[in-house]
Amino acid sequence: MTQALLFLRDKAGVRAKEPRQVNTRHVRAYLAWLHEQKYSKATIARRMAALRSWFRFLRRQGTVESNPADGLRGPRQDKHLPHFLSEDTLSRLLETPPSETPLGLRDRAILETLYSAGLRVGELTGLNIEDVDFDSGLAMVRGKGKRERLAPLGKPALAALKRWLQWREQMAKRKFRATTAVFLNKNGSRLTSRSVGRLLEKYLALAGLDPRTSPHTLRHSFATHLLDRGADIRSVQELLGHRSLGTTQIYTHVTTNRLKESYHKAHPRA
Repeated sequence: MTQALLFLRDKAGVRAKEPRQVNTRHVRAYLAWLHEQKYSKATIARRMAALRSWFRFLRRQGTVESNPADGLRGPRQDKHLPHFLSEDTLSRLLETPPSETPLGLRDRAILETLYSAGLRVGELTGLNIEDVDFDSGLAMVRGKGKRERLAPLGKPALAALKRWLQWREQMAKRKFRATTAVFLNKNGSRLTSRSVGRLLEKYLALAGLDPRTSPHTLRHSFATHLLDRGADIRSVQELLGHRSLGTTQIYTHVTTNRLKESYHKAHPRA
């Protein structure tokens, strides 16, 4: 915002106390200047959004009559295909945590649950014991915007959770912490998203896998593998908790690209 204000003062002769003098032509000139400076599309979009929001605030306060940034949009963002792991690679990762230690059991349950239900890491760390129904194989998940959904858990994830919860009960008693969180740290408190990222980094290194992988990669892998095996995109949208189908459709690009690669490798006249 500071850069935008300095630019507008310089080009439009605007003082900080007189933002009403700024018009759409001045903002368009600022947008052109950002392009000239070779800023990335993402940076330009953020700065335009900040400027638009600032004038929206001034309009609510009665400082300006209109928003000169309305109608001006930043550059169209490039769509990056999500990074995901193959089924074989993911199996290697899931088998990396040791099964003979309490924290190893916890970490295996974490990875299995992330992949089995396609959870965001915040949804995983927010799980409470009462949210998991082992009889139905479902977990109540609180997603973005506090929207709740039922997430199915596969047999490997349920088995890993049961083994961990046996140790978790002992750990909770020993640490004297009254918490209903499914996943605890070594002090008996609810595990954080950052801690999940750190433990994943450890197992990626042990398994010799791509260090770009994040907890969200398991969610990407979940969606990609479902579509690869013929799942309906509407069902995948529901499982991921996406409000818009457009958000889910990026995974169809991933699967289409893989089909094209297979075609070019296998077809004699491709």
